[in-house]
Amino acid sequence: MSSTSSPDGSTTGSPDVVRSLTVGRRTLRVSVRPGRDEELPPLLLMNGIGASLEVLQPFVDAVDPRRTVIRFDVPGVGGSPRPVVPYVLSTLTPVVAGLLDRLGHPGEVDVLGLSWGGALAQQFAVQHRRRCRRLVLAATATGTLMVPARPEVLSRMLTPRRHRDPEYAREIAGLIYGGTMRTEPERAAAALHSHTRVGPRRGYYYQLAASTGWSSLPFLRLIRQPTLVVAGDDDPIIPMVNARVMARLIPRAQLHVYSGGHIALVTEADQLAPVIDAFLDG
Repeated sequence: MSSTSSPDGSTTGSPDVVRSLTVGRRTLRVSVRPGRDEELPPLLLMNGIGASLEVLQPFVDAVDPRRTVIRFDVPGVGGSPRPVVPYVLSTLTPVVAGLLDRLGHPGEVDVLGLSWGGALAQQFAVQHRRRCRRLVLAATATGTLMVPARPEVLSRMLTPRRHRDPEYAREIAGLIYGGTMRTEPERAAAALHSHTRVGPRRGYYYQLAASTGWSSLPFLRLIRQPTLVVAGDDDPIIPMVNARVMARLIPRAQLHVYSGGHIALVTEADQLAPVIDAFLDG
């Protein structure tokens, strides 16, 4: 993402504005793409594990420009400093709510969670229900209580190497991401490494630990917001059955199945963004 420095020390892109804000004792790097229609609720993006906010750039570019888009790096990932103490999902969501306040959005937002970010999004929707208008859960599941991926896929999720080594990302892309990454693995390497920022390794493990033991299965029926569950038919990390369970148990959910794998929201953003825009416009 190209950027220039603004007078207050923030970095400004075209037209994204990137800066760091502190809420409580947590400092997060946040990016805001201002929308053309101030009447539309902002769209808050919650990213996958180990991924800096730049990874979502293709999706942000494909989202309706009327809509303000907010994204951030979790503690210890990308440009956010590592946390002084570990965190869990239920303690991170108040930080995110405070971040929205600091950005001048004290009311409702729409929330999209991708993969690990989908767990945070579910927690946010229940814990801060008055702040979440509509919810999109993409390539995600219910945490500990879910139908798991195959062991060979899970083993490669235990380290951040794919975010640090482009050649390794290319080597394993088809196995763990599925979809078009089986035949075009170089696109996964580009998505994870082009213009991205890699934080300390410890940040990845903090993020991994934050969701350990967590499950939304007991409280899915408490998610009352209109919800779109978006799932790929070839996602090795999140088997399709998980999306069907979520769509059945969330009272106001609908399921959209696309032909593709785990990171299609990024690699096939031009196909999925219109579906999500249509849902948010409701």
